[in-house]
Amino acid sequence: MDHSTHHAGTAHGHTAPGGGQGLGDAEHGGHGLGASWSTAVKATLHCLTGCAVGEILGMVIGTALLWGNVPTMALAIALAFLFGYSFTLFAVLRAGLSFKAAVKVALAADTVSIAVMELVDNAIIALTPGAMDAHLSDGLFWSALLGGFAVAFVITTPVNKWMIGRGKGHAVVHAYH
Repeated sequence: MDHSTHHAGTAHGHTAPGGGQGLGDAEHGGHGLGASWSTAVKATLHCLTGCAVGEILGMVIGTALLWGNVPTMALAIALAFLFGYSFTLFAVLRAGLSFKAAVKVALAADTVSIAVMELVDNAIIALTPGAMDAHLSDGLFWSALLGGFAVAFVITTPVNKWMIGRGKGHAVVHAYH
């Protein structure tokens, strides 16, 4: 792997607790102008995992309670952000950050990625004929939801690559891994 294209967390002045380089810094080598696709894919998968847990939970709850489309989507989106942020939050808390600092890192690391993912995923669900009215036992419900995740992953990965390459998004977490 060509490490010259990875982002180095030290470009932000971040260091791991105790003043040493974080694992992310050692992994990523020198200061490059871009990030590798591998790094972007890993960041997007991390984000997708939290989003998927929250979104599926929200869709299942709203559908099971026979809520309308708008409250179900609102719950799914809120839970996607909650779970997406929480995955990063808990990881950086374990690295020794204070709660306030960890919240700032999670917001900086994940907001754009989660927003893009949710916009794409929910647009696909909303635009798939019948998907919003499908029940949990319908294949259409699950195919629209999972298909939306797949398309969101493909669209969000280049966004994350661009952001990480500029020291933004998931790049702010690297010093704490």
